[in-house]
This record gives sequence, C-alpha cells and structure tokens, in this order.
Amino acid sequence: MTTAPWRDHALPAAARVDDLLSRMTLEEKTAQLYGVWVGASTDGDGVAPHQHDMTVDYSDEAWDELITRGLGQLTRSFGTAPVDPALGVRALARAQRRITEAGRFGIPAIAHEECLAGFTAWQATAYPVPLAWGATWDPPLVEEMARRIGDDLRSAGVHQGLAPVLDVVRDPRWGRVEETIGEDPYLVGTVGSAYVRGLESAGVVATLKHFAGYASSAGARNLAPVRAGVREFADVTLPPFEMALREGGARSVMAAYTERDGVPASADPELLTELLREEWGFTGTVVADYFGIGFLQTLHRVAGTPAEAAHAALTAGIDVELPTLKCYGDPLPAAVRSGQVPEELVDRAARRVLLQKCELGLLDEDWTPEPTAAVNLDSTGNRILARRLAEESVVLLDNPDGLLPLAPDTRIAVVGPRAADALAMLGCYSFPSHVLTHHPDVPTGIEIPTVLDALRTELPDAKVTFAQGCDVTGPDTAGFEEAVARTAEADVCVAVLGDRAGLFGRGTSGEGCDATDLGLPGAQGELLDALIATGVPVVLVLLTGRPYALGRWHGRLGAVVQAFFPGEEGGPAVAGVLSGRVNPSGRLPVSVPQVPGGQPWTYLQPPLGLAGEVSNLDPTPLYAFGHGRSYTTFAWEDGTGGTEPAEIGTDGSYDVSVTVRNTGEREGAEVVQLYLHDPVASVTRPDMRLIGYQRVAAAPGETARVTFRFHADLSSFTDRAGRRVVEPGALELRLAASSADVRHTARLTLAGPVRVLGTDRRLRCETEVSPNPS
Repeated sequence: MTTAPWRDHALPAAARVDDLLSRMTLEEKTAQLYGVWVGASTDGDGVAPHQHDMTVDYSDEAWDELITRGLGQLTRSFGTAPVDPALGVRALARAQRRITEAGRFGIPAIAHEECLAGFTAWQATAYPVPLAWGATWDPPLVEEMARRIGDDLRSAGVHQGLAPVLDVVRDPRWGRVEETIGEDPYLVGTVGSAYVRGLESAGVVATLKHFAGYASSAGARNLAPVRAGVREFADVTLPPFEMALREGGARSVMAAYTERDGVPASADPELLTELLREEWGFTGTVVADYFGIGFLQTLHRVAGTPAEAAHAALTAGIDVELPTLKCYGDPLPAAVRSGQVPEELVDRAARRVLLQKCELGLLDEDWTPEPTAAVNLDSTGNRILARRLAEESVVLLDNPDGLLPLAPDTRIAVVGPRAADALAMLGCYSFPSHVLTHHPDVPTGIEIPTVLDALRTELPDAKVTFAQGCDVTGPDTAGFEEAVARTAEADVCVAVLGDRAGLFGRGTSGEGCDATDLGLPGAQGELLDALIATGVPVVLVLLTGRPYALGRWHGRLGAVVQAFFPGEEGGPAVAGVLSGRVNPSGRLPVSVPQVPGGQPWTYLQPPLGLAGEVSNLDPTPLYAFGHGRSYTTFAWEDGTGGTEPAEIGTDGSYDVSVTVRNTGEREGAEVVQLYLHDPVASVTRPDMRLIGYQRVAAAPGETARVTFRFHADLSSFTDRAGRRVVEPGALELRLAASSADVRHTARLTLAGPVRVLGTDRRLRCETEVSPNPS
C-alpha cells in the first residue's frame, strides 16, 4: 500500500500540506477553520453574554454528520463543565477517534483550553493570576510554572492554550486588570515571554491575547472603543507581543474584540497581516476571540451577514473561528461558490492550520489520542511551585512601625469578607470562579486554605478570633458591631478585604466587571474605618484583582499587605508574610492610587501627565510602580555614574552597574530596576520608563554586583513619521528601587545620526549578576 505524500514524514511540512490541500473539497478545507463547543450552554445562561446567540447544541446525529468533513478544533472539553480528569481524558480520546474515523483523511482536531492561571479544569492547580506574576518580577519562575501547566495540558490530550494575556494596563478600573501582568510594556513583555517559553517547551501552542489594544478601551469598559493614538499603540501596546513572538516563540495569536479608530481588530488586515506576518514574520495561526467574527455583524456592524463577517475576517488574516462554527461554517463555502469570497483566502487559512497540525504530529499515521500516563492535575510539585509563586508575589506596601511580623503568641482579630472564603484567592479564569458558579453542588476539587485557616496554622500559639464584618459588595453594615467587638479584645486586627472574581457583573473583578472608580467595593472602606477607630493596630491585607485607592487610610494603618489573587496556596503565602516565615519580596506591577477618582493613570506619563501647577488634581500615586518593602534592608553602593556624561553612538552600548548589599539580619530579595529618562525628544516621552530589572537574593552581609548592558536601541520610540528611531542627545539611566525611588543615575550622550530601526532591534536589556565582588 502506497502512503500518500501528505503522510510521508520524510517530506517537508509545506510539501505534505500542499499535497493534502490538493485532495480536499471546499467543505473539508473550511472544516479546518472552526472549532466546535460541545456542551456549551444555549439557554442564555452561559459563561458569557451572547453565548446563547452564537452557540449550537449538537445532537449525536448532527455531530456525526458535521465531523465527516473533518474538524479544526475542539473547544474546552475540560473547561466547560466539571469532569473528572481521568474520565475527561478518555472522553476526549473517544471524541478524537470519532473525528478521525468519520473524515476521509483521519485528521484529529486541535484541542484547546484556557490556561491563564493554570489549566482551567476541575481538580487542576489554580496558580496565582498574571498580575501576581508581574509582582514577582521573576520570569524564570513564571517560565517554570508555564512548563508545568503545559505538561498537564499535554497529559490530558490538549494541544493549545489560550494564554498569556499581554495587554498593558492603561486604566485600572478595567475588569480584566487581574489577567494582565502590569502597567509597563517591558515588564509585561519579559514576564509574558517567559510564560510562552514555558508553555511552548511542553509542546503546547501558546496563544497571545488580545491582539491588540484591548486594555486601552475608553472609560475602562469591556469591549469599548480604543482611543489609543499611533505612538501609544506602537510604543506601549505592541512591544510585549513582538517580544513574545521573537523571544518566546508563540505559535498563535488571538485577535482582540475591540476596534481602534473605527476598525475592529478582527477585520484589520494592517494589524493581522501587514504588521503581524509581513513585518514581524509570524508564521503561526491567528484565532478569533470567542464569537469575535460573529461580532463583526452583531456588535460592530461592519458586516451585514455571517458570510460578510467571514469574508472580512479571512481577508484580515483570522485563520480559525472560535469557539464554535457560525460564520466559517455553512455560510463560508456558500459564499465561496457564489463568488463573494475568493477560495484563495480559504486555502491560505487552511494551509496555516494544517501546517500547525503537521508540527503537532496530527497528520502522522501513528498518532494516537490515548494518554501515555496517569493524569494528576494538582500534583505535589504543582502545589509547591504555586506556593513559591504566591510567596514571591505578596507585596508589603507599608510597615512603618515594624508591626509585622506578628508576635507568635499575640491575640489576633481576623476581620473581613475575604478572610474565610477560599474563592478570595482565585481570579475569574480559575475553574471554580469561571465554571463552578454554574454548578453549586459540585465541590471545589482542590484544597484552598483561607487566610484565616492558614494564619491559625502558621501561629498555633496565637489566639485568633474571626468576624466577617460585611460582604464584598452591598451597603449592609450589620456585621460591624461584632467585628469591632472582636477587634477591641485583640492586640492586633488583620483586616482581609478585597475583590470577588467573576464574569460579566457577577464579581467586582474579572471580565466584564469594570469599576466606576477605585474605591474599595461595598462597605469595606467603612468597615476599615470602624476597625481603625478602635485604636487597636490594624494590618490591612488586600486580596484583589486590581489596585485600590488607599490614601484615605495612609498613616492610620499598622501595615499594608497586597496580594493579587495569589492562587490555591495564597492563604499560606499571606500568612507566612504576616508571621515572618516569608520575607516579602514582591514589587508592584501597577501603581496604587491616592484617591479613587482621577483615573486613568499609570506611571508612564509625559511631563503634562504628572503633578503640576496647571491643575488642582494631583495624580501622584500613593505607592509607585515597582514599590515593595522587606523585613531586611539593602544598601546600594558604587553605582555607575560620574560628573560628566559618557558618550556613545546611536548604535552603541554602555554598562551600568550597582552593588547591592544585604545589611539586615535575614535573607531577602531586592529588585534592582533600570529606568530611562529622555530629557528632550522630537515627541513627548514618558518621564521615566522601565528598560531593565533584576531580582537579587542575598543572605545577611552578602553582596552582588548587578550590571545592565544598555544598548541605544532601548531608547527608541516612534517618531512623528511613524518610524521607530534612536535620536542623538542626552539620556539618563536611573537605577531605582521603584519608579519613585531612584538610587543612582548615569548620564549619557548619544552621538551620531538618527537611526531608523527594523524588526531586528534589541528588545531586552541583558543583565549580569556577579556575587560577592571583591
């Protein structure tokens, strides 16, 4: 029996796919361009708005008929309803067998799942959310987490993960801030690229979200129009995606829901083809955000029919419709046959999909869907890593009088609506928050210690009492009396306040849960006032998905601890910081404001975005981007810099160094940050922007020399003509502990002509750490 060329391992993938395409009918080619979401709700009570409008409930007969054409993707076999992982693996394998046996070519589907903070499946590890990854400033640790997530996905038969989110925070009122890594493109790009490397190293296709501009929506409303200008888009929005493609090796990109300047991303060939493919050289697949192609007709109204929406999306460069077929289903081949849509567009997209399936081994005759090992989605190793990530992500914002760590035998009143709720640890894309709310009788599936339980375990000799005080939302203050009474009897009060993650208004943080301002939700602010009024020292612990304004309580609190939805091991991590077992080392990936209004604001401001005499409003944050305290102290010594600026060419490089010494009595970690200040440029520039950083662990008395290898490319920006340039002139390199705490400055002069940069420019500031320099 002769093997068809497309099955021949010895042939290049492109030749195999070309042969396969030549044998396929139009319906078989279009079938590779959509997913099917079996089991999704169609009754109007699904996960997301419009789900019931866009989703089909397939009978066995309809499913059997559909898969005779083949199938591009299977949507969320594990992430739609609670299913025992071992049973889920077998069910997915059976589905793949049915698909391969039904079609002429026996090609399986790509199975995809959400994996933003772990595999979104029942009984799978719930890691800290991306905003907590940003707070660690530790890309290698994030890469290790992503590798474990990828291994779990592969063990279950999943090929593609819909993560990471590379949107840069522009307005912290936006509900999806918890899904982002922070408000700085360099931090987002470096941490996000690490996640991509980890996921891809496990053989899972990483999907970059949301391309591009989603987080710049007007008024911080989900899906609102994006008002970002050309330079903000080029210099803030796009760099993390470029870095994750070039340095992470991501093989998929998801088009954003939003529109910019009247053009939806899902219908924008300048974005999805000219920039992404022709300029950046991307060769993977572009997938639609869920229902995003249909939204071209129903929400954006740039298409009059599903076929017109399919035409616009294919022309722009979207290869796969997710989560299920709507526009790329029957309307697409009909539109091709009528001459409305060129078949070349179908061939282009199908070729990309099949090339990726070839890379994944799905075109090979010996492919099998059966797992090779038992599935354990919440292993001991996972939990250990989740604990380490959570511990590194906790930020000690303030501890003015050394109230923390708590004494081991003290009397503690634990108060607040987040103290005894396990879901307080989880973001909206964790399985319990995302799916189990629709299955109230199903247990969580993983162990999630609360802060209350963890603190009792951490300090067994302490007398710990508890009162909830109030709900997360709502004005009810009936519980204040008990909370105040418990506090008055204690030596210290630990007030655990914050968010409840949810979707589309079912929470205070999460997708579609946008905030009018940055005041603490519900009556929590009033509860905190009542606790402070007792005169007992109050430690504020925040479990949130965004920063909240804390200026109202500044100087009135004994300590402030911030944790951004720290995952299933977040309770012990927070308790470890309170007890002193953990020396806090997290640094803010977002600024913490003084007052609830006055937003949007991030630290990336040009001169007129800063405080000044032209307005009575002062946007200066209470705690700056990059801020975080420790239980030890660090001295910064021998920083590079002199009385005269060094001169390098506009294509030159310069090393800037500092020695960090642990001058305290316990081991700790410092995060050395490098910022760029450009005094004069042809367009307004951020007063400071991050261009490098290094996390440094040191024992008492230990020193480390940190050297940043600055290259002039890192000073580049988009000029008035839309070119990325390096301009000659003066620069300052600022070594800092935060964007508001500069320790050393090195002055440079860039000499020579203006340089126009291409896609081969340097994106990263290389760093070297030399321990114990003489």
